[in-house]
Amino acid sequence: MLEDGKRITVRLACIDAPEIAQAPHGEQARRYLQSRLRIGSNVRLIPQTIDRYGRTVAEVIGTVNRNLAMVEDGQAFAYRKYLGQFNTQQYLDAEARASRRRIGVWQVSGGITRPWEFRRVIESTRSGGASGSIPGGHRYLDRISDREACESLRR
Repeated sequence: MLEDGKRITVRLACIDAPEIAQAPHGEQARRYLQSRLRIGSNVRLIPQTIDRYGRTVAEVIGTVNRNLAMVEDGQAFAYRKYLGQFNTQQYLDAEARASRRRIGVWQVSGGITRPWEFRRVIESTRSGGASGSIPGGHRYLDRISDREACESLRR
């Protein structure tokens, strides 16, 4: 995004979308956002903070609140850990509606593994030494059923 002619990187506040490795949901969320937030679109940012990667964490408002729409349409989860400064109930209600409609990440009963949990498992697998064995219940990381996390996830 450009702000006053300066390029900035934005992380959408209040939400956590599936990781690309959480196929097919990560790629679906990416395509969803790209189709609704075209390059060059005029948007208003409601910044919350700057994250540890230097990104502006903000709500992105176009014709609608894009962050909230991602949750409403089942493309992301309300990120409870970071809802504090925004309208928490709006995000939680949007998530509940998406869950009831069983759309996007909610097509799986109870929703897919939450992205923050997915990242935690990946990180613990990476830091767990050379074995790369699968922590309890996360068999989706083992595509060839050898009880080892996919090699690409262990780098």
